[in-house]
Amino acid sequence: MVYHEKMDIQKKLEYIDSLKKELDGYRPLSKEQAKGLKNMFDVDFTYNSTAIEGNTFTLQETKVVLLEGITIGGKSMREHLEIINHKEAIDYIEELSFKKINELRKTDIFNIHSIILQGIDSSETWFRQNAGKYRDVPVYVKLKNGTNHIFCDPLRIIDEMDGYFNWLFSEKKEHPLIISSEAHTRFVSIHPFIDGNGRTARLLMNLILLQEGYVPAIIKNKYRINYLDAIEEWQQNNNKEKFYEIILEYEQESLEQYLETIKNKIIWK
Repeated sequence: MVYHEKMDIQKKLEYIDSLKKELDGYRPLSKEQAKGLKNMFDVDFTYNSTAIEGNTFTLQETKVVLLEGITIGGKSMREHLEIINHKEAIDYIEELSFKKINELRKTDIFNIHSIILQGIDSSETWFRQNAGKYRDVPVYVKLKNGTNHIFCDPLRIIDEMDGYFNWLFSEKKEHPLIISSEAHTRFVSIHPFIDGNGRTARLLMNLILLQEGYVPAIIKNKYRINYLDAIEEWQQNNNKEKFYEIILEYEQESLEQYLETIKNKIIWK
């Protein structure tokens, strides 16, 4: 059953949990199904998350690079590395997902960021200075109303991130989808790194979902503006519902795709 009519947040969570319960009934998956689903989601997640940040690879080009190891002509080395690194970061959060949230450490999050940026810049000095390390310069972003939003002052990042980690690694009673959404948006609101904040946040969000037995919620590049508007609405007006709805919609979509694959014995290549 696919349920697409308007629901409130609680009803959406209940429906998603019913899909997860149905999926749990099919676990463990066969090796062939598990491999096919991983390939499909690795490509989809990598394509969309890097495209949101400006990477020009198409979905098909991303698939060719990740599954066939073929270099795409006319694309920069940086773009190739963004694709390859993101896939490695997915593999890394899958390893981390066997830990509980309170068993994670700061270094785990820094490692996600380091993997995303490894080899991106030809300057080894740049990489050593920026990968997995907090920024030491101010960062601004232009809002849709034309004003500038100033992210956390570099001098306050250590304190802000210490508070973030204390919250992240604590025991929480909220639904995992709410926690993962909070983890994403609190992180990008601090914007602790000079580059790679969005990709790190989306990986961290999905790490939490994987830890709780959910499947990746993949934010689609074609709806990038809606995604950015929802973050801005959260940051500027403390209105979280729009962002929750986006993440819940994508989690539902992923669960339905998993179930369709299993029920119809689809093998993804």
